[in-house]
Amino acid sequence: MSKTIFNIRDIMGMLAHRYPFLLVDKVIAYEKEKSLTAIKNVTFNEPFFPGHFPGLPTMPGVLMIEAMAQACGVFTCQETGLRADSGKIFYFAAIEEARFKRIVLPGDQLTLHIEVLKNKRGVYKFKTSASVDGELACEALLTCVIKDVARGDEEGGS
Repeated sequence: MSKTIFNIRDIMGMLAHRYPFLLVDKVIAYEKEKSLTAIKNVTFNEPFFPGHFPGLPTMPGVLMIEAMAQACGVFTCQETGLRADSGKIFYFAAIEEARFKRIVLPGDQLTLHIEVLKNKRGVYKFKTSASVDGELACEALLTCVIKDVARGDEEGGS
């Protein structure tokens, strides 16, 4: 069992996301300016499972990408001191080279690993991956940008 570095209360202080869209349960490793590893416990109670897919509940790939992006957000909050109520938010700017290698089912535990590739004036590029029991489920290069909450709907980002 890995040691918890940031628990769900800590994460809720950093990210603006809330149930049912908060997809990071805890952080188990953090290396300043370099990387972070987080956990998403995938439970049968997830609100997307009844419709994706009936009889074969499968975590949507876009939500694996979102979970990795939220891990990037936690990293960025640690690096910059931003918090959920800071008036700033972390948005996607690009998703590149996304690959899905394994389906994720209820009961799985996603290990989210992110590494910083570049950080320039509030624009971060990360190499990200999500795995289950050491088996790669998803990987992508994510570029994210810090924006003012009031400006978030003007251009780009999701």
